[in-house]
Amino acid sequence: MEHAYEIEDGRFLVKIARQALEKYLKEKREIEIPEATPSHLRVKSGVFVTLNKIQGNQTALRGCIGRPYPTEPLIQATIQSAIDAAVNDPRFPPVTAEELDSIALDLSVLTPPEKIEYTDPKELLEKVKVGRDGLIAARGAWRGLLLPQVPLEWGWDVKEFLEHTCNKAGLPKNAWMDHQTEFYSFQADVFGEKKPKGEVIRNPKGDVCRS
Repeated sequence: MEHAYEIEDGRFLVKIARQALEKYLKEKREIEIPEATPSHLRVKSGVFVTLNKIQGNQTALRGCIGRPYPTEPLIQATIQSAIDAAVNDPRFPPVTAEELDSIALDLSVLTPPEKIEYTDPKELLEKVKVGRDGLIAARGAWRGLLLPQVPLEWGWDVKEFLEHTCNKAGLPKNAWMDHQTEFYSFQADVFGEKKPKGEVIRNPKGDVCRS
């Protein structure tokens, strides 16, 4: 198993993401990029930030937004994605400062998405690997993305993963069988807090592999 980022990188990014959340939710201001940010974390990269609210033994998604493509420096994309996940996810009301102590933060650093080439859609069942790949389904203006850890969390096989990615794009679940639907795959280094404000570890919700 190969990783592009070390656990120290993950801890640094998750710490910055949490600081960004606290600063914005309490003061409506963005934090400055720390001068101590390593140069490789200033390289452009895609990233997603996921917020999970922990209540007793229950965990509920509270926000998840990111940048699929490497259009911004990773550190800046991390800060912006953390804020967006808290206040701009249209599925949820904005996170409040009072909720921060009950929210665990996950961060996924993405490889650039690559189009999956195939002649028969059934080839996707062999080309896509659960636990390795994240997916983007695209048809025209319709797009939907699921991170590689999502099918692990839900126990999906490849076919279910393809179906749910289509649904995320606003398409019928069987749209993966239509040649007009395109798929892009990516991998991710995933880091997250074991509990709100707790220790940051790799793959907190499942064994996601990058290779």
